[in-house]
Amino acid sequence: MKKFKNHLFSPAIIFMAIALIVSCNSNQTNNKNIKKEVMNVDWSKNANIYEVNIRQFSDEGTIKAFQQHLPRLKEMGVDILWLMPVFPVGELNRKGSLGSYYAVKGYTDINPEFGDINDFKDMVKEAHNLGMFVILDWVANHSAWDNPWAYSNPEWYKHDEVGNFVSPYDWTDVIAFDYDNPVMRDSMLNALKFWVAEADVDGYRCDVAGMVPTDFWEHARVALDSIKPVFMLAEDEDNPDLLRKAFDMNYGWKLHHIMNDIAKGKKNANDIWDYFLWNDSVYPQGSYRMYFTSNHDENSWNGTIKERMGDAAEALAVLSYTIPGMGLIYSGQEAGLDKRLRFFEKDTINWDNDVYVDLYTTLNKMKKENKALWNGENGGSMIRLSDESNENIFAFYREKDGDKIMTIINMSNEPQSFNIESNDVSGEFINAFSDEKVNIVEDITVDLQPWGYLVFMN
Repeated sequence: MKKFKNHLFSPAIIFMAIALIVSCNSNQTNNKNIKKEVMNVDWSKNANIYEVNIRQFSDEGTIKAFQQHLPRLKEMGVDILWLMPVFPVGELNRKGSLGSYYAVKGYTDINPEFGDINDFKDMVKEAHNLGMFVILDWVANHSAWDNPWAYSNPEWYKHDEVGNFVSPYDWTDVIAFDYDNPVMRDSMLNALKFWVAEADVDGYRCDVAGMVPTDFWEHARVALDSIKPVFMLAEDEDNPDLLRKAFDMNYGWKLHHIMNDIAKGKKNANDIWDYFLWNDSVYPQGSYRMYFTSNHDENSWNGTIKERMGDAAEALAVLSYTIPGMGLIYSGQEAGLDKRLRFFEKDTINWDNDVYVDLYTTLNKMKKENKALWNGENGGSMIRLSDESNENIFAFYREKDGDKIMTIINMSNEPQSFNIESNDVSGEFINAFSDEKVNIVEDITVDLQPWGYLVFMN
């Protein structure tokens, strides 16, 4: 492995007394209108998540080929493996030569290009033996045109005024289900139960979850939990009610867009604090939010990390892991993925580079071991160390059961200095990325290079 790059921050810590107005901002959710009732599965309390693109993960593009990477991912500290859809892809009205993973032709089958169900079961079993968990990407809102359900049960689908199937948006390779049909609901639920009961998967990432009735997901959660406790991730940010009874976690799209804008100089650190004021007023207490610098949609459609974030990418990855929430790694990020993976064609990830392996290994280890970084109510509140007058610095600390962590990030392309003045964070700490011991006292100033960052742990 290559040694983690530490040129982004200056190790020099200069002691000087500078008055600083310290303001505090707790990240405890204060929305009293929505109470979270579903219990988050215990193993998720300090977990991270890794999105797996089977098609592009190897030259073979198979489940067996991906399985060979499991020991490497375990060594990197990965906990939850989110597998993009592994189901057969529709051929009718297919986009490109291979089609979209999200045009599902059969809900209880494996895409023959990836292997078979025994390959899948073997992979899940090995992941479990290594202490990892597997969730499947589930497409409940629509199916491929040539899904057998469309032929045998056309009444399960939406139709326009002249009786034609309906495609959501411009997704012309799929047709939308009609959730007013109770038999269709039961069939979809039975398919969800199949993979938990037969393949021992640990939950689901649910595509466009907000486009499916909330009561379906609530019913599904109860049914799945009766088989085994599951973890549920909603691709949604607009419906907080999904997190009340059905889902453990949803997407932090809004913060992701703020991070993109910060990297381009359009927003600053104060916009992140404004985001958390909004976040704390919207979501049920104990909810998990998923934060990311990339995922399959961002990479394929909106640009690589380098295109969107440039030199700010590492700093924003550190942000996504140390704020309250769960950090996501997309396939290839640890290898510095620097191309937009084609969505409907074969486009293998290049694994020759391990440039960010050490970064993510360190972040995953911190997440696992420091209770201040744990998810939901298991972690510590976020207390602000920087005030509004310094819009270039995002600085905070978190504490839980004696564990402390302090993050200081330069959100600009110019060198910055930041004065730490808080009795709450004084004491002996360790620099998470250099293992250097640092004695932090009042009125200590740290120098940060452009997009530099420091993370101190007690």
